[in-house]
Amino acid sequence: MKIYLVGGAVRDALLGLPCQDQDFMVVGTTPEQMLAEGYQAVGKDFPVFIHPKTKQEYALARTERKQGQGYNGFACYYAPDVSLEEDLLRRDLTINAMAQDPQTGVITDPYGGQQDLADKKLRHVSAAFVEDPLRVLRVARFYARFADRGFTVAAETLALMQQLSRSGELQHLTAERVWQETARALLETTPAAYFELLQQVGALEVLMPELSVLWGVPNPPRWHPEIDTGVHCMLVLQQAALLSQRLDVRFAALCHDVGKGLTAPELWPSHHGHEHSGLPLIEAMCQRLRIPNDCRDLALLACEYHQLIHKALELRAVTVLKLFDGIDLWRKPERLELLLTCCIADLRGRTGFEQAEYPQAEYLRSLATAARAVDIKALVAAGHKGEAMKQAVAAARLDAVQQQISSFRKITNEQA
Repeated sequence: MKIYLVGGAVRDALLGLPCQDQDFMVVGTTPEQMLAEGYQAVGKDFPVFIHPKTKQEYALARTERKQGQGYNGFACYYAPDVSLEEDLLRRDLTINAMAQDPQTGVITDPYGGQQDLADKKLRHVSAAFVEDPLRVLRVARFYARFADRGFTVAAETLALMQQLSRSGELQHLTAERVWQETARALLETTPAAYFELLQQVGALEVLMPELSVLWGVPNPPRWHPEIDTGVHCMLVLQQAALLSQRLDVRFAALCHDVGKGLTAPELWPSHHGHEHSGLPLIEAMCQRLRIPNDCRDLALLACEYHQLIHKALELRAVTVLKLFDGIDLWRKPERLELLLTCCIADLRGRTGFEQAEYPQAEYLRSLATAARAVDIKALVAAGHKGEAMKQAVAAARLDAVQQQISSFRKITNEQA
């Protein structure tokens, strides 16, 4: 029995990156022998064994054979005679197909992973790459992780990704798998690279057509020097990544302009009403991919209200109050800050606007503070009940917002 450190731990150590997880692979043994040694087996499809003392996970060396469609159409073969090289051969990228002896530090690299790290190339290990459609998403996710380091995808790997995208295999991926890879990519350093690569190889059109269609749709040059809506959404996503580590914020920023994909070409570059036409598209995509409710809800709010928030300085008090009601500021006050982050990203996600200020944010924060400061207990003590109470609260909040707006405009006029 021989134990090796494999996969990401080896890759990240060679890149000088901190190691998040350690994966161990065992050659020359069987499940029965692992159990006899005191290891505990977990999992069904790919059994993993837990070390009795360290609680580290150990997987047996295995080979895989394609037996059906999609990611789950594989049969695994475990036997003591499965070699280290055979196990590494089934892996997706050469930079993930290296193993290290934890005792000696010697690295086994049969497929050129170290050279590809030096060349900053994401390259598939073998032609068996096309047997697993999930690898299209995995390569795109690793691209999102390493694009800022100058990594590119090898031409031959791009060709196989395009082949898989055209084959119909992507349609057999489960919603859970697609979202799992997408969510992880959204949290990477350069999340836009994930979607850009999927668009390049034709996978985004299959998996997320609501986003794919945005490329080639023009915006008004006055407000969008980058013109292309798909490009704009990628710039917005990158700005959101600079502003927030939250998955829901990044997803909302990604989806805020999906309604522009429905604009008739004869109306370009205007997109009147896109903040409403995008809502059913987001609903459909989230339902299809089983995207979590918090991501869906914020994406819907960002789509519906980003235009209104951009115009905050011009709004009447009654419209501001409708905005606050619409985002449920009273029960979920944190939503305003999340939406402001999305809107700042939307402004800065335009060529030449990367450092732009967003005075609407502080302005709306001050109005929200004023509205939420209304003394509900005092209104109850005054004897208001039922519908009368509801109207009294609304009137008090409206008055508070109006006073804050008047104060702001007075100061602004004095400064002018």
